Amino acid sequence: MSAAAFDNSHYEQACNQAIAMCDGNLRSTIKALIMANEYLEAELEELQAAISAGCIPETSRNKMRSTSSAA
Repeated sequence: MSAAAFDNSHYEQACNQAIAMCDGNLRSTIKALIMANEYLEAELEELQAAISAGCIPETSRNKMRSTSSAA
């Protein structure tokens, strides 16, 4: 994929929004993004552990119920 074909505007907008949420402070923005990433990594680890233990997350269970009842 060429660089010209890649639309970067979504990332630019998200970056601008993150910086604005931290009042323009770039260090605070980076810190917030690192914290958010660590949170998501921990959540992913919990979900992976639950799945390997045979548990289905509640949101997936609800989606399965709504799909099966619609049929």
